Amino acid sequence: MTQAKQAVIFGAGNIGRGFLGQLFTESGYEVVFVEINRRLVDRLNQQGSYTLRMVNNELSQDLIIAPVRAVDGRDEEAVAREVVAADLLATAVGVRALPQVAPVLALGIARRAEAGVGTPLNIILCENLKNASQVLQGMVQEHLPGEHHRYLAEKVGFVEAVIARMVPILPDEVREQDPTLVVVEPYKVLPVDKKGFKGAIPDIVGLEPREDFAAYVDRKLYLHNAGHAMLGYLGYQKGLGYGYEALDAALIRPLLDQALDEAAQALVAEHGFDPKDLRAHVADLLTRFANRPLGDTIFRLARDPIRKLGPTDRLVGGARAALKHGIEPQALSWGIAAGLAFDDPRDPQASRLQEMLREQGLDAVLAQVCGLDPAGRLAEMVRERYGRVVRCHEFHE
Repeated sequence: MTQAKQAVIFGAGNIGRGFLGQLFTESGYEVVFVEINRRLVDRLNQQGSYTLRMVNNELSQDLIIAPVRAVDGRDEEAVAREVVAADLLATAVGVRALPQVAPVLALGIARRAEAGVGTPLNIILCENLKNASQVLQGMVQEHLPGEHHRYLAEKVGFVEAVIARMVPILPDEVREQDPTLVVVEPYKVLPVDKKGFKGAIPDIVGLEPREDFAAYVDRKLYLHNAGHAMLGYLGYQKGLGYGYEALDAALIRPLLDQALDEAAQALVAEHGFDPKDLRAHVADLLTRFANRPLGDTIFRLARDPIRKLGPTDRLVGGARAALKHGIEPQALSWGIAAGLAFDDPRDPQASRLQEMLREQGLDAVLAQVCGLDPAGRLAEMVRERYGRVVRCHEFHE
């Protein structure tokens, strides 16, 4: 009997279980999760599987994802052994956890080199971080003995990916009942940077290796992520609970449509996308945003505003790209203004942003958080709209 290929996924969270686990098992791999949630590790090992519930407005379907098992991420020797035996790796831990992943990943790569494993090892990086491949490779190299640096450069591929499947936060009572359950939308496409691979590109369900990967990163950021941010920040100002409610709101939908059009024009100008293809992509996104059973909350769409209002991120980055090509970001600037006003006390980053606004003022935040010149055109537009949002939760011309 042929031994199954092995894929090791760092992180058994929403993307690890909710997306990668499905793609890899459907492609003939045994999946090994590296996870620090001991309860989740134990349950995955007891079951050897987990339930993936796919929902949209027309269907609800439970898939059993198997074979899977898990190891405790704090057991460095156990993780290193899995890395040595792996045919494929992936990370889905979140940007802040990458410094914790790098040392144990380096240990596994060193053991692999010492064992004389000549087969290239590719790591698919499912993190919301620009230049994630360079960042993680640099971190790993810092923890790797010098004699293995050549092996790292020649045998280990760091492959960036665009994650577009929507995976909501499940209520505590649901997670308590079954900590392995994940609820997702059916969307199943994983664009990756073709240039990142070493050796043969693995045959993975849904994998789309792209030569023009940077264009697809921007498309995801300035359409999908920006659309979610518009729904999140404007929906919060209207006291709504779910993204699909904001999509149906009379004052929000026109601004969302206009913001997506502004961003799409910028993408056409910047990357040469076919406008017809982008219109079809936006129409598909809007259908997916309307997924009621998914229950995607305004809080998830809006949380972490300091990161989401960054200079190259979804709203500010899209607005700056628009201005670069002579497109006035009228609607995107409303989204930025509402993002600056996001003050949900459940989110520590929202509280920190409000503290910065109180102590330093709007212009300082526009400069520090958004990377905008307070005297510039975009800052002027945001400042005018921010005043109206804060005074009366208003957003219309």
